[in-house]
Amino acid sequence: MLFIAHCTDKPGHLQVRLDTRPDHLAFLKAKGSALKLGGPTTDADGETPTGSILIFEDSDLVAAKAWIAGDPYAAAGLFDSVIVQPWKHVIGDGL
Repeated sequence: MLFIAHCTDKPGHLQVRLDTRPDHLAFLKAKGSALKLGGPTTDADGETPTGSILIFEDSDLVAAKAWIAGDPYAAAGLFDSVIVQPWKHVIGDGL
C-alpha cells in the first residue's frame, strides 16, 4: 500500500535539518525500493527547505506512521507537523 508523508519543519530549525541530514538520508536509503519519491518542500525562493514530502510503500497506516516517527529528523525535533495517509497513484509515470 502506498502512503504519503507531509512533514513541516518548525520555524527557525534549518540548522537542525542541516546537522541531521546525513542520518536522515541514510534512514531513507535503508527503505530501499519501498521509498518511491522524496524531497524537501521549499520557501518561495525554491531553495530553502521548509519540510519534506515522501511517497513510500508500507504494510498499513500504523507501520507507515511508525516508520516516519523513526526518521532522524523526527527524533531531532525538526518537525512542527506530520501528516501520514494512504495515497493512490492515478496519473503520471513517476512511479
